[in-house]
Amino acid sequence: MLFDSTVRKELARSFGATLVVILTIVLTMMLIRTLGLAASGSVAPQDVVLLLGYTALGQLPMMLALSLFIATVLSLGRMYRDSEMAIWFSSGAGLARFVRPVLRTGSPVLAVVALLALFVWPWGNQKTTELRLRYEQRSDLMRVAPGSFQSSADGSRVFFVEREGDVAGAARNVFLLGKSAERESVTTARAGRLETEGEDRLLVLDAGHRSEQNNETGEHARLSFENLRMRVDAGKARTADAVPPKALSTLALLREPLARNHGELTWRLGLLFGAANLVLLGVGLAASNPRRASNWNLLFALLAFVVYYNLINLSQAWVGAGRVGLGVAVASLHGAAFITALALIWWRDHATVLRWWPMRGAGAPA
Repeated sequence: MLFDSTVRKELARSFGATLVVILTIVLTMMLIRTLGLAASGSVAPQDVVLLLGYTALGQLPMMLALSLFIATVLSLGRMYRDSEMAIWFSSGAGLARFVRPVLRTGSPVLAVVALLALFVWPWGNQKTTELRLRYEQRSDLMRVAPGSFQSSADGSRVFFVEREGDVAGAARNVFLLGKSAERESVTTARAGRLETEGEDRLLVLDAGHRSEQNNETGEHARLSFENLRMRVDAGKARTADAVPPKALSTLALLREPLARNHGELTWRLGLLFGAANLVLLGVGLAASNPRRASNWNLLFALLAFVVYYNLINLSQAWVGAGRVGLGVAVASLHGAAFITALALIWWRDHATVLRWWPMRGAGAPA
């Protein structure tokens, strides 16, 4: 009882501190990336906080797995350096005895990782996709900011307006440059407003001038108008591309046994199995020599994490391309990681016996 409680308390404290540090670093990087997307016009500025939240939820399983892995290595590594492990080993508790309290402490974290990977991950991706599509499919005039030039989505028009007080959809000093393969036009007006006619959005200009040039013949035409109505956004139905697999629910992926859906399932299952295997790997990788003031075990642990998750990404790509099956990829990769973790723990437990066994055999009488 004392053994289990000591290990669990040490691991819980280390996990909490590690998770705070990793969350701070990752959220800062995500915030910078999201602000960059907003500055480049990929997402709406008012959706930055929502997009950051959805992205953080999607990356949370990996952050939890990494935090638990590092906490396991740091906690047991400290016990090695402070010679606590020597005390436990001399009392008859081998390294395999640490697996049970570590798994008991990490089981709630693994349950949260499973929930996030199987259910929250697709929901967050779906919301992120909706935010981006809604911003990309907005009207050309909704892109216009008063006092600055703004191009349309296809680049065929350039707008400049000044807002007319607080009236929505009304502007003054309107400038519109239109380009096409056949002609180029420049339209200016004293005032303009938006109107809806059926399913179309119209730009109504008052008291202005329009100049056109035919690029093929070089002819010029200029006219003045008191009222001009232009269709700027047709009301045709805009359908998004096929929903990406990462935005589909786990049940939807199971119902449609496509290669790309199986690839996404490989990733989601990999998050869960990878987190569990990393806990076992952490127990074996935590061993260190108390006489050496080095953190090579932590360096090797981080390298193992990077390699493992790159292999998960590789297995997802292979399954998505139809090169291997879902069951084969999951069983081979995570089964091999599980066997490696158990073998490492066994080797740590029997390293001393294996080291001295040849010498005892050589010194035995014939």
